[in-house]
Amino acid sequence: MPPAKWLMHWHPNPGATLNSQILAEACGCAESLGGTKDGRWKTSIFFYRPIARETAASGAQQQQQAPDVPRELFGVALHERPGLYFSILRNQRIVLQTDAAFPQVMEKLQSYKARVTLNFEGFQYQLGDFYLRIAKCVPNNSETLRGIMMEVEYCPLSSIEKSRAIMLDFFDIWQETLAKKSLPGRFIHVESNFSEFGLSDQYSYQHTAVQYAICLQQLMASVRQ
Repeated sequence: MPPAKWLMHWHPNPGATLNSQILAEACGCAESLGGTKDGRWKTSIFFYRPIARETAASGAQQQQQAPDVPRELFGVALHERPGLYFSILRNQRIVLQTDAAFPQVMEKLQSYKARVTLNFEGFQYQLGDFYLRIAKCVPNNSETLRGIMMEVEYCPLSSIEKSRAIMLDFFDIWQETLAKKSLPGRFIHVESNFSEFGLSDQYSYQHTAVQYAICLQQLMASVRQ
């Protein structure tokens, strides 16, 4: 089983804007804590909408969506599992693990179309038993900064509950280190209710996919404020 992981997103202060300097300072904090850079990484998340069907009505063409089709679907391609693909129906609390070819299957079925693709790209650092990944969030084929996100992974444990206290301690140290930079914002961790998705205490890649869907929602909300 993969080790337990937390995702955090950058929440800017009211009126503050995102910029690449915040990302650079966060990477500097990882190095100041003794982190060793361990390569680049990339995770992608896809936002799908149902494809409306054209129907004839009173001599005119109208588009109609099937009433039983969920209005949103998230797809996640994780950097550590390139052969897998994860689909999340957030409102229905469903997460599905499939082969990486699943998007092509959906394209052939013509039920959903990817409207937005966001890439999380950054560097990985090793800090003892922790892996820390700091990333910018940018749209596909663009360098427009939409957010900043961080993964914290504690290698010795896969139990979410057993790792919680250690994660909290690490997060406190991280926040204290970052506070010295006087940046216009802070990282926030939003708890995910994994049991609603039928997931157990033992961490899995499905847990990561669910966290990305929830983290993205929070990240986008914080940018719009």
